[in-house]
Amino acid sequence: MKFLAVIAAVLLVIVAGLGVFAWSGVYDIGADAPHWHLTSHYLTTLRDRSVRVRSAQITVPNLDDPQLILKGAGQYAAMCTGCHLAPGMADSEIRPGLYPQPPVLWQTRVDPRDAYWVIKHGIKMSAMPAWGGSHDDDTIWSMVAFLQKLPGMTEQQYKDIVAKAPPDEDMKMEMDHAHMHE
Repeated sequence: MKFLAVIAAVLLVIVAGLGVFAWSGVYDIGADAPHWHLTSHYLTTLRDRSVRVRSAQITVPNLDDPQLILKGAGQYAAMCTGCHLAPGMADSEIRPGLYPQPPVLWQTRVDPRDAYWVIKHGIKMSAMPAWGGSHDDDTIWSMVAFLQKLPGMTEQQYKDIVAKAPPDEDMKMEMDHAHMHE
């Protein structure tokens, strides 16, 4: 019984210490101040394991359909290049202010299950939004299909595939809606 009391007291001290630390404001939460190494390592591990555990049971459809890839190219060009860049892009206006820096997806291979989960659900306290609230699963899979072809693509290949991409009907409806209110 005494052992449990000691454990409870230690846990209470730890929780109180964490509360005082948070309340003190000593930790610089600014996006232009990198995390401490230990904090960064912990958060990266937490993010990666969380995504991997949640994506493990996802069944990946056939991602080789050329129409699916084309649709994904248009989606990527419209929604992703500001943060994740495109072949030929060295930087963007928003990217230097993001911490942590998003991966440069034309230089990185991403597991399709992880990509699907991240696109659909986003990542808390990062700039990665949850596109699942505004995009159906087929559209998300189109982005994943394109991401499988993107690494190593040249700037010209990227421009060519985006030029062939079908128009994004969701974006067209949003633009029509915006023009109605002008």
